[in-house]
Amino acid sequence: METKKLFIPILLGTPRKNRESENVAKWVFSKMQERDEIEAQFFDVRDFDLPRDHYGQEIKDSFPEWRDAIIKADGLVIVTPEYNHGYPGVLKSVLDLLLKEYIHKAVGFVGVSAQVWGGTRVIEAMVAMVRELGLTPTFTDLNFPRVGDKFDEDGNIADKSYEARLTAFLDELIWMSRTLRWGRENLPSKYH
Repeated sequence: METKKLFIPILLGTPRKNRESENVAKWVFSKMQERDEIEAQFFDVRDFDLPRDHYGQEIKDSFPEWRDAIIKADGLVIVTPEYNHGYPGVLKSVLDLLLKEYIHKAVGFVGVSAQVWGGTRVIEAMVAMVRELGLTPTFTDLNFPRVGDKFDEDGNIADKSYEARLTAFLDELIWMSRTLRWGRENLPSKYH
């Protein structure tokens, strides 16, 4: 069994005030840190001072911490709320800072919504977009419907059934990340 830790950043995808997805992202991050196989780093789209007059890969060097983390990354977790069946524009702007850095790396989605769908539709919308970036989505999404009911007033998970769901989510992400890392290191590809 491989012992080298997998480096898997997590990205909280909304800058919205009073965002319910922050509890989700912090909880998932804390659980990632408990796993011996994972080295995790937390990113928040709020911390990206994106220009209003420029966009994309041309400005990636203005965000060296993100760029270098994704270069090093074996996988990625994206926590995103669902806004009108889609993802936040700022999340897309952050993801579009890079391209080749994502190729042949796993991505796991955590969908968040105030209603019953739990981010299912935002994840469906994101799959096509991240595929174009070269990321490989896992099939074990983690959905938080009616997210306001899932955490207590201190931000602790109130619904303990999520422990098993998160374990399955991380197990698959670890397997995919490890498999794709082996492929990047051992199989020739014109993409790296």
